Amino acid sequence: MIILGSTGSIGRNTLALAREFKFEIGALACAKNYALLNEQIAEFHPRLVYIAEREAASAVKHDRVFTGDITEFLRACRDELGTVKVINSLVGFSGLVPSRVSQELGFELCLANKESLVAGGEFLDTKKINPIDSEHFGLKFLLKSRPKPVGLIITASGGAVYKTPIKELKNVTPEIALKHPNWSMGAKITIDSATMANKLFEVLEAYWLYRVPKIEAMIERGSLVHALVEFADGSTTAHVSATDMKLAIAHAIGLGEKKILSNLNLLGAQIKFEKISPRRYPIFTLANEVLERPHLGCAINAANEEAVYAFLEGKIRFTDIAKCVFAALDKFGAERAKEFCEVIDLDRRVREHVRQIIKNGRK
Repeated sequence: MIILGSTGSIGRNTLALAREFKFEIGALACAKNYALLNEQIAEFHPRLVYIAEREAASAVKHDRVFTGDITEFLRACRDELGTVKVINSLVGFSGLVPSRVSQELGFELCLANKESLVAGGEFLDTKKINPIDSEHFGLKFLLKSRPKPVGLIITASGGAVYKTPIKELKNVTPEIALKHPNWSMGAKITIDSATMANKLFEVLEAYWLYRVPKIEAMIERGSLVHALVEFADGSTTAHVSATDMKLAIAHAIGLGEKKILSNLNLLGAQIKFEKISPRRYPIFTLANEVLERPHLGCAINAANEEAVYAFLEGKIRFTDIAKCVFAALDKFGAERAKEFCEVIDLDRRVREHVRQIIKNGRK
């Protein structure tokens, strides 16, 4: 396997499975955490490694270190390893090009980078993607050998601000927003969970993966029910498991018949479904619009990424994240990329616009 984002949560869980089930790791890639990358190199002995931050490359303890253009790294992997599985768990828009290049090179793409589909779903072969998001793995699991689906439902925990009074949302700090109730994730996706941008992205991700026109989301605070499917015969099925990403990863990499987790004790489970509040989570009000116009995902993703990092740096308020997204749509909502290169250009222009909004204080 090739693991892109090996030092993140998905990457570490994938390596835990590789350790347990004796998978060979052909290549590892990360953004800048060379210390953890060196530990992984010492244990798994990959043939090639990549680190995005050029200044950190000299600290990586390996004789074949790539940096800069990740495309060159992936081509070298193809030449060295053949067409193996690629786990793409990179963060944000940076995962899109590796997803597209991986498919062009013939790799089997196991995707945890939802932004690849949000921003560029129409330029990927979605039928050949193994999804790693717990919700989309759950949907894939439920859709096997079943009647025709008529509706998909994914669930959300509500994130860290679920109980915060709406009037106080503008005062939410990064420290508060980063306290996810159920999952241990990176900073960016944890903030996305708090704003429900993550769930908006997952609705669009489900559209590209399964092409079912009716896709909804609801809150299930325990994160025990990950997905539901409504079928044409009137039945509904649910995918229920403990909150552990190793299950979705295991199925993506071919361990679907192995015992990965203990089955959930349903007698002790507290399961309740709730509607998503548009006042608390204004970004999610775009869900129906992105299903009708999925090309909006590129602009929404770019604006959201810039706003989230500005919030984490203390430059804007929590509630300004949604305002930045809506401002970007006002300017770029009519644009649709017709070629892959136009996705890259649109992403760049949206980010520049949002940075200027933040700089000028006109959020």
